[in-house]
Amino acid sequence: MTRFAANLSMMFTEVPFLERFAAAADAGFSGVEYLFPYAYDAAELADALRRNGLEQALFNAPPGDWDAGERGIAALAGRDEEFAEGIARALHYATALDCPRIHVMAGTARADYAAARDRFVERVRVAADAAAASGRTIMLEPINPIDMPGYLLNDVSLACELIERIDRANVRLQLDLYHAQIIAGDLTRLIRRTAPLIGHVQIASVPDRAEPDGGELALGHLLAELDSAGYDGWVGCEYRPAGDTRAGLGWLDHFTDAHPRPAAEHPIGGRS
Repeated sequence: MTRFAANLSMMFTEVPFLERFAAAADAGFSGVEYLFPYAYDAAELADALRRNGLEQALFNAPPGDWDAGERGIAALAGRDEEFAEGIARALHYATALDCPRIHVMAGTARADYAAARDRFVERVRVAADAAAASGRTIMLEPINPIDMPGYLLNDVSLACELIERIDRANVRLQLDLYHAQIIAGDLTRLIRRTAPLIGHVQIASVPDRAEPDGGELALGHLLAELDSAGYDGWVGCEYRPAGDTRAGLGWLDHFTDAHPRPAAEHPIGGRS
């Protein structure tokens, strides 16, 4: 059965961040992910996971100056020391949270793409070698150019090519089906083609990035394809609820029996 992880950066925003762990567990989730843990003490987050019986599935390495528009620094010139420090910090949190996966963001590139890709390959190798010492995996996620213009890693085929170049067993593809559909579509063949590289999956509806049972994606079909391909990892729910998070969880009843609410009260699509 598919294991769903609630993305606490987007879901349950009706309550403060540290209260979202309990909200996710109460809604039937057994795992969580979020963008960044660094605003909180690692021990505090570990306690929130432990108290609520949750696993930490994924978080991102430090992305540079997010407020200034940076979306990762792994491909940016002149940032070697900052990148190494960021990976060390991420690994500290990963150990404290018993999190096996860290997403490393490439950053934007406006020119000299070949040099940026070369830097990205070398830096991810550094991150992967550091992560291997504690059994962690580095994730690379293609992000569509509409949501994130100029992002270097903006194509799934490119991500797969760079993973092959990086040549580290603990570097895997983070396949966000929302981004992949916008980038090129043809998701059934994409899953079959990239299955050996997939280390984490994320979902949301296209194009509104809300509950994953609506829009262009046939969620049941895609989850079945992942299962047939042998994927048994987490599926991160990285979507922005159309309304109240809990009220929109009717879709979850359809795909897992872990959800505690009566399905009749929250029909598929569950939006009011």
